[in-house]
Amino acid sequence: QVQLVESGGGLVQPGGSLRLSCVASGSIFSIYAMGWYRQDPGKQRELAAIIEKDGTTNYADSVKGRFTISRDNAKNTVYLQMNSLKPEDTAVYYCNADVRTPATMDNLDFWGQGTQVTVSS
Repeated sequence: QVQLVESGGGLVQPGGSLRLSCVASGSIFSIYAMGWYRQDPGKQRELAAIIEKDGTTNYADSVKGRFTISRDNAKNTVYLQMNSLKPEDTAVYYCNADVRTPATMDNLDFWGQGTQVTVSS
């Protein structure tokens, strides 16, 4: 199967920056869209940013101009550079990937285990 492993979360002061990374490994034929979602306790998981295989990006209005998503297709890795962080950015951030597996040649959705981002003074 496919595993997604996130790293880079932590505690940061308001106005600070963090960079999240997510590496996909396992039985992978090709990776299509990769994205970052976030979830506060008691709230629905929401999209923060997404990047297509060709580099096309889309952002939630709440993070536009502050977050930048990028990917390295050779390394099966997606990044999220988060600048000018605010307390309301506090959440568990989850990596998501749309992966075509060689066994079935079907596209399947995979999730990472999540990494905590806390913005607080």
